Amino acid sequence: MYKIGFLLDKTNSKIASLVDKLEEEITAVVGEDATVVFPDNNRYTNNFDPLLAKKQYETLVNEVDIIIAYGVVSNEVLAKRDTYPKPTILFGTVNEDFIEDGKHINHEVDNFTSIVTPLSYKEDLEFLKKLVGCKQVGILIERGAIAYDPISEMITSLAAELELDLSLVPFDNTSDIINALDDQKAVYFIGGLYLTDAEMKTVADALIQRKIPSFTTSPISDVENGLLATNNDQTQIDQFFRRIALSVESIVVDDVFNESSSLLTVNKSLTINFNTAQKIGIPLKYSLIATTNFVGDASDIVADKEYDLVSVMTEVIAENLTLKEAKQNVYIAEKDAELAKSNYLPDVSAAASANYNDPEFAEATNGQNPEVLTAGNITLSQTIFSESANANIGIQTALQKAQMEDYNREELNVIFESATAYFNTLILKANYKIQSKNLNLTKRNLEIASQNFEAGQSGKSDVLRFRSELVQNMQDNIESFNQLKQGYYVLNQLLNNPIDLIIDVNDAQLDSGIFEEYDYHEFNGLLNDPVERKPFTDFLIEEALNNSPELKFLDYNLIATERSEKLFGPGRFLPTVALQGQYNHVFSRSGAGSTFPVFIPTPPDGYYNVGVSLSMPIFNQNKQNINKQIATIQKEQIQFSTDNVKLQIEKNINDTVLEIINQVTNIELSIVFEETAKEVLELTQTSYENGAVNIIQLLDAQNNYLQAQLASSNATYNYLIAMLTLERYIGNFFLLESTDERNAFLARFLEFKANIED
Repeated sequence: MYKIGFLLDKTNSKIASLVDKLEEEITAVVGEDATVVFPDNNRYTNNFDPLLAKKQYETLVNEVDIIIAYGVVSNEVLAKRDTYPKPTILFGTVNEDFIEDGKHINHEVDNFTSIVTPLSYKEDLEFLKKLVGCKQVGILIERGAIAYDPISEMITSLAAELELDLSLVPFDNTSDIINALDDQKAVYFIGGLYLTDAEMKTVADALIQRKIPSFTTSPISDVENGLLATNNDQTQIDQFFRRIALSVESIVVDDVFNESSSLLTVNKSLTINFNTAQKIGIPLKYSLIATTNFVGDASDIVADKEYDLVSVMTEVIAENLTLKEAKQNVYIAEKDAELAKSNYLPDVSAAASANYNDPEFAEATNGQNPEVLTAGNITLSQTIFSESANANIGIQTALQKAQMEDYNREELNVIFESATAYFNTLILKANYKIQSKNLNLTKRNLEIASQNFEAGQSGKSDVLRFRSELVQNMQDNIESFNQLKQGYYVLNQLLNNPIDLIIDVNDAQLDSGIFEEYDYHEFNGLLNDPVERKPFTDFLIEEALNNSPELKFLDYNLIATERSEKLFGPGRFLPTVALQGQYNHVFSRSGAGSTFPVFIPTPPDGYYNVGVSLSMPIFNQNKQNINKQIATIQKEQIQFSTDNVKLQIEKNINDTVLEIINQVTNIELSIVFEETAKEVLELTQTSYENGAVNIIQLLDAQNNYLQAQLASSNATYNYLIAMLTLERYIGNFFLLESTDERNAFLARFLEFKANIED
């Protein structure tokens, strides 16, 4: 049995978890060759104290069989020793820009080996500068590690070479970091490994709030917690742990430990948190997609406005420009109806005149036409009865109602269009997420293919094939992202938002959120039951016929046409009766002929007349008969249109019911399809890694999983679109109804069903 102890600079829950993982890796690699144990009391932490580290090492020598050490202080203390009483494995990182030839390789000492991986502060800072264009960078490092990390010695040369203003920012805790952020334009974490996930997230949130970009030497877990980027990934730790486990295995198998110290070169990979980049306003170039891994949810954006389905439906009613335009047609129709009714309002007009006549002529007219005359009159006309006016009132009233139904039709269409755009955007979001995951999967498969090629397990053609797949996946990823942006543009247009307004749509699930109180499962039960389906479908058809604005539009047009037909038929023989009256007044008479002779009575200056007129057309060039025939043809045309719309509604309802049944089935099957495809992919990927299957089988498994994910993610949305399609044909949307209105709908169905059974 071998006891293994650890010597660490510092610990926390994250470090403890990593040590646990290392223990599992060692146990798995050693297997049945020996029994290895890891006493909890043999994990020592020196807290950056070299004297304590030296003392703890001496203690471990007396307590365990193998010592594993990590950290800059542990490195400093152990690397200076001349002898090692117990097998000692030291691992960590070293700045490759300052590696002295041979210092970390081919260095054989009994019972000791160091396994270090090179990292480059220079390369990281170049990435940071290229990514964000910074000029000033604060370098964050644990205060206790400054004396043992060469960064303080490198700052001057790195700053000059990279043309950056670099400054050391030592810290003991998160408060130290946050308090120092106000003076920073960008930060580079050399330290931070000993911060917990919660502490790192706190720091990341503070950086995001201040819009400060960050880069770290630590693995991607810190980037997942909110830092902007790293040039390391999880494979570095995995490779470290495997290498340490193999060293432990050689100790327990050979009993003699004489292993050269070595550099463990790992593949570097830039990893960026997409959400952090978006929050701090860092634009990402498409050229990064090929060489960069993205974490976070690229479709989860910081939006100026967020929508759920109900808010989209209600806002589109209030703001959509198409509806506003259609509403104006309603207002015009209302005014046309008012204009028709105004024919029965009195028509009053006033006039005034001033005349000058030839004096000789005026003198000869005996006062009838004086030389100068000023006069005025007020005229009143009032229609008492007019069949054409009555018909026009009826026609315009019917057309006004028809126009309102046309608006209702347009409103239903726009609501449905906006709801469809909402779900299409959710589909595009899901597709983009899946394409991004598939891109990362292809990158991983390319790594496997490269490793197999280097190990001689496969040919270079596999590497080239995955490179080709990577290029195609990159294009698919870019296209899916642009399609998502187009989906937002469509919604902005429908909602009358600025096209470039940053919006987001909340996910929609059948049993949560706004859909929780709408029991679509009961609805599905009625459609899925062959016995219930027929009466329920018939009821839906009846509801659609009763609610259809298209049919109501035609009905009101039919009323208008029938009124025209009546006008040009019997109505043409009805007389038009009108009242007329006029009051005249002479304001002045002067000049020649302004007085009447004594033998002619002088008329009053003001006088009036009143009369009644009656008119009736007898023969109007046969236009009445022709107009009647036109009205009859239009009536038949509307009746044909009505029958056609009824048939179309019945067909639409039946088609959509079948589509809903298809989608319900698709939801269940797509889940099974995705789970199966994922399991097949994992098995195939492992088999390919071990050389048991060829690249074609792996590509097929990957593509099957991609299609399964797309089908599964879209299934619920397609079902909800089908439900909304049915609601559009019914003529009302349940999401916009009150509980009482939905209960009334169910009550009508129960009554309808009872009548059928009777």
